[in-house]
Amino acid sequence: MPPATPDLISPRSPRVSAARRLARRNFRGKERLFLAEGPQAVREAAAHGDTLVELFATPEAAERHADIIGEARGAGARIHLAAEQVIEDISTTVTPQGLVGVCRFLDTPFDDILAARPRLVAVLAHVRDPGNAGTVLRCADAAGAEAVVLTDASVDLYNPKAVRASVGSLFHLPVAVGVPVERAVAGLKEAGVRILAADGAGEHDLDEELDKGTMGGPTAWVFGNEAWGLPEETRALADAVVRVPLHGKAESLNLATAAAVCLYASARAQRASGGCRSVTES
Repeated sequence: MPPATPDLISPRSPRVSAARRLARRNFRGKERLFLAEGPQAVREAAAHGDTLVELFATPEAAERHADIIGEARGAGARIHLAAEQVIEDISTTVTPQGLVGVCRFLDTPFDDILAARPRLVAVLAHVRDPGNAGTVLRCADAAGAEAVVLTDASVDLYNPKAVRASVGSLFHLPVAVGVPVERAVAGLKEAGVRILAADGAGEHDLDEELDKGTMGGPTAWVFGNEAWGLPEETRALADAVVRVPLHGKAESLNLATAAAVCLYASARAQRASGGCRSVTES
């Protein structure tokens, strides 16, 4: 068991200062490190190879989550017991949960994703809100997607809000970052993936696409900006622009909800009898 008293008393400790700077994008990029806060994220990081580098924990949290401390130590992470003030200083949340991990970047080269011949992919084009990006990543993970791609115009994957919103899914599936949308679409098409752009004004209806049986093959959904959707030039790259039907009086769906509906529609079609056939088959 860890000692009963913190070994990092002052927020001015060099280790604490280095961790605190990771709340800023330029430091994350320079060090290729990011913060993962809370028991779920830290547990997932500890289980992901050598991703977890350091773990800061209050004595209370270390006792409550002794299993996580053990997993982190087993993964080779440096463990620091810290006063609550230290955790509050590092954390980016209003109510810290007593555990903050420092993790290595874990994005995957886009070419590696293509080489794996994915069946279901979420492409985030011009998505700027970190909470939405993390939530879509979580939805993609839950729907069984094999990968997520963030274009070069999208939010930083390692923004603390995005990491929290992913609720550990960031550690579950390959994510490529900084890919120009044209490169993402072209590469996926070359890999035999059908490109569907999600847009409320799309000419194709999701229900009709399901009824026609065209969604059982490898598919990539392209999701756009929260406020203005997808620009025309991005829509033009897709094989089809699809809208989620609104059967009630709601004006629209938010990005994460629409993404969940689209990804699960594809997942169901691919798992149906004879699913995941190529859309080019006769």
